[in-house]
Amino acid sequence: MDTDPATPADSDERPDDPGSDRSLEDAYDALLDRCRRWNAVSSASGVLSWDQQVMMPEGGTPARSKQLSALSSLEHDLLTAEETGDLLEEIDERSGDHAADRSDDRGETLSAEQAAVVREIRRPYERADAVPRDLVEEISEASSEALSVWERARADDDFDAFAPHLERLVELKREYAEHVDPDRDPYAVLFEAYEPCLPIERAEAILEELRGTLVPLIDAIRESDVDLAVDTFEGTFPEERQEDLAREALDLLGYDFERGRLDVSAHPFTAGNQFDCRITTRFDESDPLSAVGSTIHEFGHARYTHGLPREHFGTPLGDSRDLSVHESQSRLFENHVGRSRAFWERFLPTFREHFPDASDATVEDAYEAVNQVHPDNRIRVEADELTYHLHVLVRFEIERDLVRGDLDVADVPERWNEGYEEYLGIRPENDAEGCLQDVHWSHGNFGYFPTYSLGSVMAAQLYAAAEAEIDAGEGPDLDARVAAGDFEALHEWLHENVHRHGARYETDELVRRATGEPLSAAAFTDYVESKYGELYDVSP
Repeated sequence: MDTDPATPADSDERPDDPGSDRSLEDAYDALLDRCRRWNAVSSASGVLSWDQQVMMPEGGTPARSKQLSALSSLEHDLLTAEETGDLLEEIDERSGDHAADRSDDRGETLSAEQAAVVREIRRPYERADAVPRDLVEEISEASSEALSVWERARADDDFDAFAPHLERLVELKREYAEHVDPDRDPYAVLFEAYEPCLPIERAEAILEELRGTLVPLIDAIRESDVDLAVDTFEGTFPEERQEDLAREALDLLGYDFERGRLDVSAHPFTAGNQFDCRITTRFDESDPLSAVGSTIHEFGHARYTHGLPREHFGTPLGDSRDLSVHESQSRLFENHVGRSRAFWERFLPTFREHFPDASDATVEDAYEAVNQVHPDNRIRVEADELTYHLHVLVRFEIERDLVRGDLDVADVPERWNEGYEEYLGIRPENDAEGCLQDVHWSHGNFGYFPTYSLGSVMAAQLYAAAEAEIDAGEGPDLDARVAAGDFEALHEWLHENVHRHGARYETDELVRRATGEPLSAAAFTDYVESKYGELYDVSP
């Protein structure tokens, strides 16, 4: 039976007393009840955060900061309560190797799914238990305040206004990492909050491999004589029509509006759970393809969230694996579907209906336009599929050095500009299009950026496996299905191999089960070298 997200199960019927003579199953159920309670608080915080970025009047920030801070500390208290630790210890003693040491051993063991749940509860418990409640509350309040300051600073091109808030958040997150593990690299500790299953060294190695592939490929494209067709999509495209087009794209892909909604925000994002998952996008009247791409990207996030098991809401089995896997779903739809010829065979007639001035556009025009490489583009969320990862690399190196104490906040703008010049051959004209363009640091989300590239790598590996399996089956191949607007086979493959598992498997195991191989950059590098080699007539 599905768990109602508005009324998480009450654990009062089972006393959380490790000394009670209950079974392992009862102890496990008591832990699960506690997990549902703190996840309900987290879910409520998510709705308030969504509202702050989408609907809340600007003057609401002082109250919202206090509200989010209170919920953050409540979630922390529920997670780190003595009862949680006692239950984890009791389960540990009653199961596995420890059970053999008990004279009253009843032969109790956890199932594989139950063991995964305990593992996933233990990880955040041990991290949260090491951090004082006051610090958690201070971080929440500081990030809420920083968000509104960042929005104004970005609009005014005023890094100095945001700098004190960024400095405070860096200091607070360093303190957080120190509490979690004082003997380790603080950035590695923070990275684990977003990708707990892959070590930072593995992430750095993948980023290095991407740089080794992409920099020479982009240089070759820059020198290529090929001129892709893009002028067909130049002009003015009213925001109202773009929003209608975005909704049609979501309908085509299969977004469930009964469990979600589409809104506009300064920075597109997705938030929610399997019962209520909302997406936002943004519009540029001179660039309708950007809004289509960002909307499809957020659809991928939402499809994953909507596909998580409803019966396990509020538990690790009903939660996403981590941000790398989440990003793989958005990048899979944005790039492997939304930037394909097959997709535009189906979607271009819809585009023309909304924008008759583009009635002469061909499928090849659309395909070339959405895949044009723009080394001179300074905005990450508007970046092409290749240069995007160099944008990520600049941010990763800056935030890593900030957290490690190797870079001062005051030096961020110049370091940012130097990074763009080194990797992309350009310098931002101002801080608004430079170091102020992303929302993540205003949330204190240091360690988040590498998951974007890790997700893109994973997306290529998953899509290649899905395509091979679907093409080998009965019926049309995957390209033919996409061209016909039929996404059912792809949705089914992703649900079977990714979505339905929640957080049962760790990242490498999930990817291995889906594709037969652990996470690797090989599928991604093969994909981009083949696709862009053909588009720009260049060799890898």
